[in-house]
Amino acid sequence: MMKFTILTLFPEAVKPYLESSMLWKAQKDNKIKIEIINPREFTRDKHRRADDRPYGGGPGMVLKAEPILRAIAKLKTKSAKPELKIVITNPRGRQFTNEMAAKWAKKYKEIVVIAGHYEGIDARVKKILKAEEISVGPYTLTGGELPAMIMIDAITRRIPGVLGKSESLEESRVASGEVYTRPESFKFRGKTYKVPKILLSGHHRNIESWRLTKMNKK
Repeated sequence: MMKFTILTLFPEAVKPYLESSMLWKAQKDNKIKIEIINPREFTRDKHRRADDRPYGGGPGMVLKAEPILRAIAKLKTKSAKPELKIVITNPRGRQFTNEMAAKWAKKYKEIVVIAGHYEGIDARVKKILKAEEISVGPYTLTGGELPAMIMIDAITRRIPGVLGKSESLEESRVASGEVYTRPESFKFRGKTYKVPKILLSGHHRNIESWRLTKMNKK
């Protein structure tokens, strides 16, 4: 079983997605375990402040190091260090890819994702935990919750048995992006729309060739 832990100030933002569809079933089937931790629970002041103003000035707030480090220290990890990966979401980090998802699914037993927010996380967290900063795209988001869910989704798909059959991985089969289902024909606003005849032919080699052609036209 692979364990994922998300450290986030906004647990309510990630729970609905992580408790639905494939991820819900993967947890139910004991393929993965997901724990969500709020760093505010590890603060020591009465206001439960997990962020503060940046030294040197500048706009926004920065997530404090101590609540995050206390939260990580409390994790009951059974994994050996080589099997544990700690990630900090950061738009300036290394680009997350399908290849990384496949590698991590095989290499690690536990992945901790620290969801960045505001102006970022105190740099001492990365140094102390030897964490890697990861980005999910060439853009900046409000927080690291979406990137955390993207990574967990992509990695979970690569765990044997989660999708049932390895052929279920879209990236491992010929997928044109142009797909059809029932009915074979229907009318909309006076115009008839039909499924391409090749898909009804039953000639699998010709169908695969058609899909490759469509895929190459992207």
